[in-house]
Amino acid sequence: MCGIAGLCGYRGELQQNMEAMNRRMFHRGPDAGGVWIEQDGSVGLGHRRLSIVDLSETGSQPMVSASGRFVICYNGEIYNHKVIRNRLEKEYRISFRGTSDTEVLLEAFERYGVKATLEQCKGMFAIALWDREEKKLVLARDRVGEKPLYYGRVAGCFAFASDIGCFTQVEGFDNEINRDILPFYFSHGYIPAPFSIYENVRKLEPGKILTIEAPFDREPAIETYWSMEEAARKGFASPFTGSRQEAAAELERLLKASIADQMVADVPVGAFLSAGIDSSTCVALMQSLGRGQVRSFTIGMEEEAYNEADAAEQIAAHLGTSHTRLTIHEQDAKDVIPKLSYIFGEPFGDSSQIPTYLVSKLTREHVTVALSGDGGDELFAGYNIYTWSDRIWNKMKKVPAGIRGTAGNLMELLPMDRENGIGLKGRLLQAQSIEDVYFENNVRCREGLVLSGCREKEARKAVHEIYRDLTGKKLAPDHPIQLLSLQDMCLYHPEDILVKVDRSGMAVSLESRIPMLDKDVVEFAFTLPMQYKRQGDVGKIVLRDVLYKYVPKELMDRPKKGFSIPIRKWLQEPALRAYAEELLKPEKIAAEGILNQAVVEKLWKDYTERDVWRPQIWYLLMFEQWLGQQ
Repeated sequence: MCGIAGLCGYRGELQQNMEAMNRRMFHRGPDAGGVWIEQDGSVGLGHRRLSIVDLSETGSQPMVSASGRFVICYNGEIYNHKVIRNRLEKEYRISFRGTSDTEVLLEAFERYGVKATLEQCKGMFAIALWDREEKKLVLARDRVGEKPLYYGRVAGCFAFASDIGCFTQVEGFDNEINRDILPFYFSHGYIPAPFSIYENVRKLEPGKILTIEAPFDREPAIETYWSMEEAARKGFASPFTGSRQEAAAELERLLKASIADQMVADVPVGAFLSAGIDSSTCVALMQSLGRGQVRSFTIGMEEEAYNEADAAEQIAAHLGTSHTRLTIHEQDAKDVIPKLSYIFGEPFGDSSQIPTYLVSKLTREHVTVALSGDGGDELFAGYNIYTWSDRIWNKMKKVPAGIRGTAGNLMELLPMDRENGIGLKGRLLQAQSIEDVYFENNVRCREGLVLSGCREKEARKAVHEIYRDLTGKKLAPDHPIQLLSLQDMCLYHPEDILVKVDRSGMAVSLESRIPMLDKDVVEFAFTLPMQYKRQGDVGKIVLRDVLYKYVPKELMDRPKKGFSIPIRKWLQEPALRAYAEELLKPEKIAAEGILNQAVVEKLWKDYTERDVWRPQIWYLLMFEQWLGQQ
């Protein structure tokens, strides 16, 4: 786990600027750092290292291949690198210098090519490979988007980095804010790939390979080596035909294989443990592998409605893990808030970023790698909103579309407060598919109104178009909820959940690994029929079947409290309220010229005087905090 950066065709002082980029991402790799400069000064590669595998100097980066042709800087882990290494040794009689997966990647790229190598790899990664012979740079990102990779035109050159904040350190950086993506941010709380907060800077999408040739003045070529949509298409076309018990047995086998691979490290390894199905399954299977007592970690909250630590402790006791619990106090969480913009690099409005950072910080005091249970809700239909959307659509589609559309338009014209739900009902009536219903259920804010000079309907249309472009999968699964799950795996999961996990962990130099995102597990999940995933209001059926072999059902059957904090309550208290009001000062908002001052004032007044909370308030605070640090 590391951070990578690079400048290609930069006309300034290359060494100095590469070192500045490295410093900005020091937290991603505090163990070592390096800069490599091409002899003609055309390319600079930077790397910060968090040592996980091969702690010696033979694992240091940027790394040059044995032939001298290729140079790599790479962030992540290739879990099956020993398999690829053995193949290379057998086929090409290669004598490796060390034991790192980085060296394996280099030699595999030279023998098999980039795409063929990545198709063999199982892991999480963001890779930059410079071909000194053909004078071309190749960037690649893992299949599901665990590791970040930004690229674009910065200070007149082509640049890339793990951390978007690295670009701001380059002398001559002057990229403007990408205002076109702000409606999406203010409706969803995150900025999706391929977009970023800056103009001319993009995120490489998961499963993609980018190639750009010197002199780096043309648009890069981008190709796909793995597609979530294609994996779903194949799974839907060839569904699993075995029994539910057989499905659970196969899922258990795949998860055990993934966990076994991801427990391999030359540093201490542990796991996050909440009281939920996903993390409990992960920890239970880790313990079952018999590789010693698993170290598990959880945080508890003083606010009982948000506290799952007692339940997690009971599960840990049953499994026999070495369990560490930290109860966080309000001040612990509040102290994190000023750091968030630096940690995330661009506006990010999921407030569970705070407890995620805190549990990562606790865990890093004991281990360097932590396995996480993320992915279960999306892959195995765990979210209740899937069922709600299905029920709403089944009722609405019985009414002719013309009647629904007319009624919906009329309802949107009615005078109303934004919080009374009439507008949402009107938009739901106009839906033409379950995907439209799901989209409207996920847009919790009237995104257009908060932006200066932006009309609500126009902004909502723009957001919906972006959403459809990124999730509009024309597939035919056996159940419509399968499509919603696929949409989340393409958008919400990589752009919200995985961003939160990566940035929070790397802020404290903790590597997070996610076994459920193993290629084989993901592809198998798409073959499962819906009755093995969700029945009525109960989701993750087959995952529960695996877990109940190790943890009694009665320990798990309790209301889910979620991994969140009482931010609504805290912002009413003097210290945080003063912090928020400083960020949202009317004269400051007006001077910036980005937000609609009157709407921001009304949102804050409704909250402070009437206790009307909207998630958009947190989105606003995170945007303004980020903007103030530019």
